[in-house]
Amino acid sequence: MPCPSRPSDLVFFVNGRKVIERNADPEVTLLTFLRKNLRLTGTKYACGTGGCGACTVMVSEHDPISKKIRHVSVTACLVPICSLYGAAVTTVEGVGSIKTRLHPVQERIAKSHGTQCGFCTPGMVMSMYTLLRNHPQPSEEQLMEALGGNLCRCTGYRPILESGKTFCAESNGCQQNRTGKCCLDQGENGSSSPGRKNVLCTELFSKEEFQPLDPTQDLIFPPELLRMAENPEKPTLTFYGERVTWISPGTLKELLELKVRHPEAPVVLGSTSLGPAMKSQGHFYPILLSAARISELRMVTKTSDGLTIGAGCSLAQVKDILVERISELPEEKTQTYRALVRHLQSLAGQQIRNLASLGGHVISRHCYSDLNPILAVGNVTLNLISEDGARRTPLDEHFLAGLASADPKPQEILESVYIPHSQKWEFVSAFRQAQCQQNALPDVTASMRVLFREGTDTVEDLSIAYGGVGAAPIIARKSCQQLLGRRWNELMLDEACRLLLEEVRLMGSAPGGRVEFKRTLVVSFFFKFYLEVLQELKKLAKLCSDSRHHPEIADRFLSALQDFPVTVPQGVQMYQSVDSQQPLQDPVGRPIMHLSGLKHATGEAEFCDDIPMVDKELFMALVTSTRAHAKIISIDLSEALELPEVVDVITADDIPGTNGAEDDKLLAVDKVLCVGQIICAVVAETDVQATRAAGKIKITYEDLEPMVFTIEDAIKHNSFLCPEKKLEQGNVEKAFEKVDQIVEGEVHVGGQEHFYMETQRVLVIPKAEDKELDIHVSTQDPAHVQKTVSSTLNIPLNRITCHVKRVGGGFGGKVVRPAAFGAIAAVGAVKTGRPVRLVLDREDDMLITGGRHPLFGKYKVGFMNNGRIKALDVECYVNGGCTLDDSELVTEFLILKLENAYKIRNLRFRGRACMTNLPSNTAFRGFGFPQGTLVTEACITAVAAKCGLLPEQIREKNMYKTVDKTIYKQAFSPEALIRCWAECLDKSCFHSRRIQVDEFNKQNYWRKKGLAVIPMKFSVGFAATTFHQAAALVHVYTDGSVLVTHGGNELGQGIHTKMLQVASRELKIPMSYMHLCETNTATVPNTIATAASIGADVNGRAVQNACQVLLKRLEPIIKKNPDGSWKDWIGAAFEKRISLSATGYFRGYKAFMDWDKGEGDPFPYYVYGASCSEVEIDCLTGAHRKIRTDIVMDACCSLNPAIDIGQIEGSFIQGMGLYTTEELHYSPEGILLSRSPNEYKIPTVTDVPEVFNVSLLPSSQTPLTIYSSKGLGESGMFLGSSVFFAIADAVAAARRERDMAEDFTVTSPATPERVRMACADRFTEMIPRDDPKTFKPWSIPVA
Repeated sequence: MPCPSRPSDLVFFVNGRKVIERNADPEVTLLTFLRKNLRLTGTKYACGTGGCGACTVMVSEHDPISKKIRHVSVTACLVPICSLYGAAVTTVEGVGSIKTRLHPVQERIAKSHGTQCGFCTPGMVMSMYTLLRNHPQPSEEQLMEALGGNLCRCTGYRPILESGKTFCAESNGCQQNRTGKCCLDQGENGSSSPGRKNVLCTELFSKEEFQPLDPTQDLIFPPELLRMAENPEKPTLTFYGERVTWISPGTLKELLELKVRHPEAPVVLGSTSLGPAMKSQGHFYPILLSAARISELRMVTKTSDGLTIGAGCSLAQVKDILVERISELPEEKTQTYRALVRHLQSLAGQQIRNLASLGGHVISRHCYSDLNPILAVGNVTLNLISEDGARRTPLDEHFLAGLASADPKPQEILESVYIPHSQKWEFVSAFRQAQCQQNALPDVTASMRVLFREGTDTVEDLSIAYGGVGAAPIIARKSCQQLLGRRWNELMLDEACRLLLEEVRLMGSAPGGRVEFKRTLVVSFFFKFYLEVLQELKKLAKLCSDSRHHPEIADRFLSALQDFPVTVPQGVQMYQSVDSQQPLQDPVGRPIMHLSGLKHATGEAEFCDDIPMVDKELFMALVTSTRAHAKIISIDLSEALELPEVVDVITADDIPGTNGAEDDKLLAVDKVLCVGQIICAVVAETDVQATRAAGKIKITYEDLEPMVFTIEDAIKHNSFLCPEKKLEQGNVEKAFEKVDQIVEGEVHVGGQEHFYMETQRVLVIPKAEDKELDIHVSTQDPAHVQKTVSSTLNIPLNRITCHVKRVGGGFGGKVVRPAAFGAIAAVGAVKTGRPVRLVLDREDDMLITGGRHPLFGKYKVGFMNNGRIKALDVECYVNGGCTLDDSELVTEFLILKLENAYKIRNLRFRGRACMTNLPSNTAFRGFGFPQGTLVTEACITAVAAKCGLLPEQIREKNMYKTVDKTIYKQAFSPEALIRCWAECLDKSCFHSRRIQVDEFNKQNYWRKKGLAVIPMKFSVGFAATTFHQAAALVHVYTDGSVLVTHGGNELGQGIHTKMLQVASRELKIPMSYMHLCETNTATVPNTIATAASIGADVNGRAVQNACQVLLKRLEPIIKKNPDGSWKDWIGAAFEKRISLSATGYFRGYKAFMDWDKGEGDPFPYYVYGASCSEVEIDCLTGAHRKIRTDIVMDACCSLNPAIDIGQIEGSFIQGMGLYTTEELHYSPEGILLSRSPNEYKIPTVTDVPEVFNVSLLPSSQTPLTIYSSKGLGESGMFLGSSVFFAIADAVAAARRERDMAEDFTVTSPATPERVRMACADRFTEMIPRDDPKTFKPWSIPVA
């Protein structure tokens, strides 16, 4: 640590205002500074690792090389404030405000219905705003690139992209039909459906309403910063933190001097590698040297033989430099540059590429590096510099392995990277495969370069490098040496594959797992390279009139050479227009913008952690178990309590009331049942100190047996949470005796993390008297939080008020879980007498809270040769985790819903919830239906394969056709189901596309398309009348304004918007007269969780009731003065002493289920739908693209088609994630390994189907619900399985062509690994395979 001198002043601008920070702490990020110091809470904390984009801001700097202002989007959670000297930061608040002036980006994303929960919206706005600052009329490709690093869990991205497309140059319309007419205007027969245009509408917003983009209104770059940048004097800046010193020299000479004085200090540029390592991996450096202000490290030099790029250039700049150079040079000289650009397009997100430097990427030598393998095969030279002078060293296998002889010396830094031109007869390619196409760390990367003797196909030089298959990138030097002099043909290919598999060895226990997949990619990538080079040789041979014969490539193999394109989704959203007689001021049935949409877009919508700091507030950090099943021997708090600013540690002994349930403790006592179980909690003056203290608590354990993690283990140990649930009809055993065929199979469905953008958070404020508490909490069920806090503190419910303004996504994960966090924080608040704030970081949230239940299903199906199913026996096991939670209910719902849309006379469904030593799984959107019904649909697919029929034929043959009863004897009419199925087939042109898919598959060996259409019968509700009740309170004030309150919670599903639509219709006044503040337990007591898709249904009925009571009271007044205004009537009513406040109540839909008899009417109604999806898979890598999806949903009379279509799209994309990319990994010790967006991949903007059409079934009615509407929050989730079964269809086509069995164990998600290994071929057969008994795997399958 250098001698403390006077710290430098940190000078930068935020939203046009100067900030001078005289005590800048290097460990403080821009995100923390904005939120806590400047109270700019529009920038959200969601992951803390730069992986989600919620904290995106724009940073503007003067570029000393180009002398221009450079605007870049960055993730504020990764940016140390000390790096911002001389920069201008723009946050969402600086872009526009509802109080002053909205920016067109903010207006359009809101009015295009691109916000739901709104937590991701400020980040989306800032990514688009930065794009427009650089490109006022961007291309659609630039839009996709700009949003590639932003995650959204609610909307499904389509409306966000729609808003962005309004700024783009005109697109070509629907991608399916280049004539400019949309494919949806045509039915199966190619003609428009008659009469539809009169009643159907496809416009959810009007572009004409949008204000134009006016770049002259944007903030200018502060002149003061310009003068600072142009000042030739660049003094060294030093910032002292509590633990870390940041030194930022102004010249290269000073940096080299500092490196001699502090040889162990890392050089920091973008902090994208060092930041996460210091946050999550415990790395610590007392001194950091910043190279951000050194222009010499950003120099670019072009020569006749290559390109030298400064190590300080960001990856985004490197891409631009390379693209420019490619345009200037002949193709033969740019092979390496093209390979680099190819990977730079998909490496991380735009924000990370803007921050990360070339030098940092090279020096970090991550095992999964995208660029280092390319640089290694491209004969790149690293230019190192120190006070002793400069030297050059190759970026080779010795450097990549970190050998001392090749490593930069402690006093050296990387100055630049020299990349030579390629030459004629030299070919370079790069390959990568990741869980998804964009913004995902690769499983394997590869780069390959070959040089031929001029005019021949004889290998003169060969270089092959891989990332992701070892502790560092690997160069296959031996294999390449042995292939020199060989001709480029099939014999060479076979030999190369053998040599590569021998040299590139991967242990069975390798970190990251997927070992056999990675081995397969090693040779699959080489085969792709072989084909690419063969094609290029043929082209060169033609140009040179070479008569030499090259191996022929069959046309059907050529598709292996193409990358999947990244395209902006197109599509149509179709819904029924309101009746022409409906009054214009009646908003029901119209696509009304989300009430908070504009506030979401400006960052002015307040979430739980945006509430300003309260006087004397403390921060809480949780201490969780590191063992899966163990006895707690001791807890040593002494070291934690000695730390400054630590106030107390809360343990089970501090709980005055009940410590949870006997088998589900709030704070562990004596033993722990899973990794992540909460043991105690630290309260401190700052969140940093609370977190540090939590890490100092020492807990001694003694492991207990057994440790049960998998469903298989649970069955073996008879470890279950509740009795078996069973439904049966007909005589299954007898039916099996009379069928033509019987098939048995297994289905495994992995779990799913909720990944709500706003993590669990709560603020508890104790009042001065009567033991009262105010609790601000992000929950779907404030009454449950209230009850849990009441029992924990042993105080009455009437002293506790829970407030829910809005929730940043819930999806079931905020029904049960927030109660525990609220109760623990409340104990801390009561014990200390001070407010306590608890905000989980993403890693802890994922570790502690559980998610969707993994499922193992076994089926036995009996059927006739014509596809008619006569008997079905299904047994399902779900992994419930260590406590009951909602597992029994999930099992019940799973069994009740298993039949889906099919009438099968003889059925037996059984379900068990397994008790394992994993965190308890809980409610999740769909509540068992998405897992269980996948078993049913997998069974249908298996039957089709055995009958030699198409799956859609089996589905149609066995679907409910007439009014009938379900397995639990509830009567229903399948008319809407049949209509959805027929409309989906017609709108998707299914039958003609099936022919096209089959034709494509005949013509392509390494690419296969798949097509699937899935019907759905989704039951809505809680299966108990008690949980369907709801209440509301409506006040009318004397100025005529109306305040509406109800028991539902705004989670992003637009419930508050819909409630005001209901109130507007009932009171016959505009929505502008109304306001809805929040949900709280003091206003509407005894509320039910906002869940099970019925929030708007039941609360809408309660609001309707309250409004009707008020109107009834006003009837005499209105009769007396029929021409009066609303305000006149209210004034007169007040004069007449008529109450202008009314409670509304809905007793609930009747619902019950008798499990002993196996019958009941558990659900108020059903939502029907159908989805058709088409995909294309790459058989060599397992990657897939989603070509098109058509959804038809029975919404009856939608209260708000924009919100309902948004719910359908969002749930579909979330379901698609469940079935394709979202994979949870647990270690053999029961530790969740995938705890951030880097390891756990929810769908991104590039995962949306290229054509995405949603139609609400017209002319559908139900008398039961409010205005004949239906709850659509969950049902779309299962329709995502149409993508899964389309992938399965494509895999089946590949297996048929390879003469393999079509029926294979169905495992979800259909990750690239599973798809690749299912498409077995010569490459999967040649890889070595390990005996599972000989190694300990990195992760275990818990389903």
